Amino acid sequence: MIDVIVAGGGPTGLMLAGELRLHGVHALVLEKEAEPTGYVRALGLHVRSVEVMDQRGLLERFLALGRQFKVGGFFAGITKSWPDRLDTAHPYVLGIPQPTVERLLAEHATEVGAEIRRGCELVGLSQDEDGVTVELADGTQLRSRYLVGCDGGRSTVRKLLGVGFPGEPAKVETLLGEMEVTEDPATVAAIVAEVRKTQPRFGAIPLGDGVYRLIVPAEGVAEDRTVPPTLEEFKQQLRAFAGTDFGAHSPRWLSRFGDATRQAERYRVGRVLLAGDAAHIHPPTGGQGLNLGIQDAFNLGWKLAAEVGGWAPEGLLDSYHTERHPVAADVLDNTRAQMQLLSTEPGPQAVRRLVSELMDFEEVNRYLIEKITAIGVRYDFGEGHELLGRRMRDVELKRGRLYALMHGGRGLLLDQTGRLSVAGWAERVDHVVEVSEELDVPAALLRPDGHVAWVGEDQQDLLSRLPKWFGAAAS
Repeated sequence: MIDVIVAGGGPTGLMLAGELRLHGVHALVLEKEAEPTGYVRALGLHVRSVEVMDQRGLLERFLALGRQFKVGGFFAGITKSWPDRLDTAHPYVLGIPQPTVERLLAEHATEVGAEIRRGCELVGLSQDEDGVTVELADGTQLRSRYLVGCDGGRSTVRKLLGVGFPGEPAKVETLLGEMEVTEDPATVAAIVAEVRKTQPRFGAIPLGDGVYRLIVPAEGVAEDRTVPPTLEEFKQQLRAFAGTDFGAHSPRWLSRFGDATRQAERYRVGRVLLAGDAAHIHPPTGGQGLNLGIQDAFNLGWKLAAEVGGWAPEGLLDSYHTERHPVAADVLDNTRAQMQLLSTEPGPQAVRRLVSELMDFEEVNRYLIEKITAIGVRYDFGEGHELLGRRMRDVELKRGRLYALMHGGRGLLLDQTGRLSVAGWAERVDHVVEVSEELDVPAALLRPDGHVAWVGEDQQDLLSRLPKWFGAAAS
């Protein structure tokens, strides 16, 4: 029997497979597409996702193929300077197209032993007390202990489970694509600058060699957004908003997206779980979607591995929903707000001007960027130190950096006292006696996802917290 079947080979599914393999879990990824798509639906990694890659020793691969930016404009396209003193060792956005992210995550998942099968479409599932039976389009049946649906906004897994997906349907639609243009770059830039004064959902990003990434509002909402727009449809909308189609031709790909906002009522039904777009969809404002899915997988992976491994404490797997559902709900809310601020109506435009004024205050600007980049996320672990529930930023230690010690996906006790012990949990928690000038607490217990589970210096207090996240002590 397979330990975990992951339905969907996008960033979320591939990240999850890699996380499971770090703990020796047999993970099989089923992807219905026979070949990777070339569609660039996402353009980069925000701070928290950059940290995630660093925690797993993958960041150098991403940095080699991406570009670092410190630019504003992530909240509703309101251009403000990148805030100072962000609580991270990686205060930038990493520009890297989604197909490259998927390729790197697939390489990592394969390296650590995950199996990826392309051209395999899941069409049926049933579950019992011992596992899940999956049926593929070719009639093949597979059996696993758990199934995770990472199969996108139109998730087959979610629909087969009968999980509600409440929210709002798309009211506006936007066309997106990459194509060559014959217009002079200076003229393109001047026209775009003028149009964006009244239409922030319009843009043209030069990619080199005469190729542009173009974005323009659609005429209406398509009945089936899986059908891409035609080049003529795209050019018609460019002419409607800019008075010219820039001589667009030879499209690499064309796509459309709406502003539908929905969230699954439950992230777990028995032995089946949902992650990424299968659990939540929202407009791409702020570039949060791919990042939210990667972070779902980062939260779920070690918990599901603990369940498979037989050492998970009661409630650990359910904490995936408890922690990640509110995070996604907050993303849905901030994208709703951003879409209002992108409206050309007088009322929303008045609010946009007010928000722009407020963002001139450094604290407001930083608050919104921390929300968009997910470094402001704090899980509810109850009352306690201000670090409790937050992810620990990378800090400099005497013998290197903290994140370099987390590549294996285990828990970690960072002990500046030298008096503490994790005896009984040594197979799941690394004990690092180290000192950092950047850390003003005696000791901190980190979960495998880097969130702080305990702060203090009392051994008995530590012993009371270890079982909550790492199960019973080994006898």
